Amino acid sequence: MTRALRTAEKVCKERELQLTAIRRRVLELILERHAPIGAYDILASLKKGEGALAPPTVYRALDFLIEAGLIHRIDTLNAFIGCATPEEEHTGQLLICRSCNRVTELDDPTITRLLAQKAQSAGFASDQQSVEIKGLCADCQARPQ
Repeated sequence: MTRALRTAEKVCKERELQLTAIRRRVLELILERHAPIGAYDILASLKKGEGALAPPTVYRALDFLIEAGLIHRIDTLNAFIGCATPEEEHTGQLLICRSCNRVTELDDPTITRLLAQKAQSAGFASDQQSVEIKGLCADCQARPQ
């Protein structure tokens, strides 16, 4: 996790973004989890160490971290996960296991370009791409049913 935090600090410095103490702590909680985590789980963890915090504080921190490219929002799970490559601006594709909720981030530029081209040819001006693919991870496929 230390490397991921150093990368986040470097990214913020390069992009002239301020990684405040609360934003950093929210990012730490997401990175520590190594799995998707919901906003209210983050809030509960913060309250243990930080005292009384309101949900808007957490949501503002999450919005910042998403905009900075440090985390991804997983709409399917209503949760958040750390970005595998925050130093590179990209739109990834997320593979979500419907059994164990494990999330794997793909960053396939071919898929990104194809989706952008298809949207454009449909007359759609996309401003954000988020692809969530649900199925079973290799571990869950290997488990006896």
